[in-house]
Amino acid sequence: MDANEMESQQHRAAGDDDFGRVNTGLNKYTIFCALLASTNSILLGYDIGVMSGAVLFIKENLKISSVQVEILVGSLNVLSLMGSLASGKTSDYIGRRYTIVLAAATFLVGALLMGFAPSFSLLLAGRIVAGIGVGYSLMISPVYTAEISPAMKRGFLTSLPEVFIVSGILLGYIVNYSLSGLPQNINWRLMLGFAAIPAIAIGFGVTAMPESPRWLVMKGRTDEAKGVLVKVSDSCQEAEFRLNEITKAAALDIGQSASSSNNEWRGQWVWRELLLSPSRPVRRILVAAIGINFFMQASGNDAVIYYCPEVFKDAGIHNKRQLFGVNVIIGVAKASFVLISALYLDKFGRRPLLLLGSIGMAVSLAVLGMGSKFLEHSESKPLWAIIVCIVAVCADVSFFSIGLGPITWVYSSEIFPLRLRAQGTGLAISVNRLVSGVLSMTFLTISNKITFGGMFLVLSGVMVVGTLFFYFFLPETKSKSLEEVWALFEDKDKNDDGEMGGVQMREI
Repeated sequence: MDANEMESQQHRAAGDDDFGRVNTGLNKYTIFCALLASTNSILLGYDIGVMSGAVLFIKENLKISSVQVEILVGSLNVLSLMGSLASGKTSDYIGRRYTIVLAAATFLVGALLMGFAPSFSLLLAGRIVAGIGVGYSLMISPVYTAEISPAMKRGFLTSLPEVFIVSGILLGYIVNYSLSGLPQNINWRLMLGFAAIPAIAIGFGVTAMPESPRWLVMKGRTDEAKGVLVKVSDSCQEAEFRLNEITKAAALDIGQSASSSNNEWRGQWVWRELLLSPSRPVRRILVAAIGINFFMQASGNDAVIYYCPEVFKDAGIHNKRQLFGVNVIIGVAKASFVLISALYLDKFGRRPLLLLGSIGMAVSLAVLGMGSKFLEHSESKPLWAIIVCIVAVCADVSFFSIGLGPITWVYSSEIFPLRLRAQGTGLAISVNRLVSGVLSMTFLTISNKITFGGMFLVLSGVMVVGTLFFYFFLPETKSKSLEEVWALFEDKDKNDDGEMGGVQMREI
């Protein structure tokens, strides 16, 4: 590591930006772009929240079985992995900005199909289309935000997609509660169809955003990239510094000068490098990115939210408005804690909040499992036990919102090198969606076999394993530029103790 790089890192550690000035705030245009890009994630959150209540009316109105309910709920997550896998190549080809527009447009079609579906088969078709749009949005929102953000504030800005996912969940709960009094052949259609409104707004709003400067550099459009960096930086000097850093990284990444003919670069050969012949640093990155995405969904958070009304019906709450009221309480808890995490992510770092969240989830799920077990064997269903379960669910989703919820998107989008970022992040998020879909489609079936209490105890054990994984395999990335994060996974940057970013990396 040369003297200039050491000095730059010392400035960052002291809370200074790249030029030794105290970092006091965020560029307003950067915030505007990050908010617009992250708004795309509200589509998934709204679907998760609204479907948890709508499915109760769909089941009664369309007379479908519990297995069909699982297929309906889980299909969006399984099919979203197709969108995640395709989104990396798409965004390398047409750009980050137009991929966000494509995601919103695809979800819009799916929402309209679901709202007007006369049968289960067409409702399922709408879920499939919407799922592809969700897959696109989950990859592209954090990647775009990471690529325009300064290092000192990247954690906060890149966690905004989770803030909007949680906001969407809360919005879905509120819509459930508001429309639950309508006839059941109308209310669930309005619940699902209303998703078209934010999709339309997002599609038009994103057209006001600039393209990612890093994507422009990779395409050889350096002058355009500089114009964007001038807007998202505090000074021309900072913009020039960031452009030089990005240009050097791009030249190394694709093996040629960023000012040459790399406008022909369209993400080719990336899959071969990721899956067929990855270097040791790339393998470490893949393990970290896929691992955190796996445990995000293996924690059961999506399934708990989707089936929360079923869980509390089993606990003794049968009034639908009361069930939706509990959902609103859970949504408020999630929204509150994800905001706290986003605000302090760049101060405390990724690892401390991630470990706090995963340990808290393990304890909360254990309490929920024991509380559910008690209610299963109690005929009177005492109120105190129901309250304990409600508090445990709120604690579980709150700890998720502190750790795995926002940090998964942040970490996945910042650890891949530039040439691998879009498609590597897409691969990791496709694992996320696959695990979410499988768990959502089997949650009720498994719970019927081992009870809800048994299921929650299993999920608690999964989070214990996840905590150990995070401790040993995820180095800290706080305050480092995207171009510096790569060094954390390379052998040459180990210190004398074999430490990398505050965590000893396993040999992979």
